[in-house]
Amino acid sequence: MIDKIVAILQNFHLGKDAIIAIVSMLPIVELRGAIPLAIGVFKMNFWRAFFIAVFFNVLIIAPLLWFLNPIRNFFSKIGFLKKFFDKLDAKTMKKGKDVMKYGAIGLALFVAIPLPGTGAWSGSLLALLFDIDFKWAFPAILLGVIIAGIIVTFVTAGVVKIF
Repeated sequence: MIDKIVAILQNFHLGKDAIIAIVSMLPIVELRGAIPLAIGVFKMNFWRAFFIAVFFNVLIIAPLLWFLNPIRNFFSKIGFLKKFFDKLDAKTMKKGKDVMKYGAIGLALFVAIPLPGTGAWSGSLLALLFDIDFKWAFPAILLGVIIAGIIVTFVTAGVVKIF
């Protein structure tokens, strides 16, 4: 999937930095895909990869917290999209029940764990579903993104081995 996204972006003659920036803002992929792409494929310096991916992943947090709910509500009125959002909400609520026992700290830890479905996008959705106020949700997701960026960068760069 990531290779198809990169191929499409390269057709627009975008540079490596721009591709990493865009990939880090995409749902599902986020910095968990952008940093390995930058270091492993583009042979980018790991500090540069970290800062680009984290910066652009952080850029989407506030717009997600402000606009995700109205967008979700709008598209939920369309039959097949309503089913999609209902399924997404149920899956996110199931993942988030244990996390939300700890409020914003749980949200930060949820986003910080670099696993599929635990990034800024799902963290923002979780904050909306559990009605966490922006003043708590934004810094929690920001902290989680930074921690996830450090973990992914260290693992990708070989500083830390997980197996």
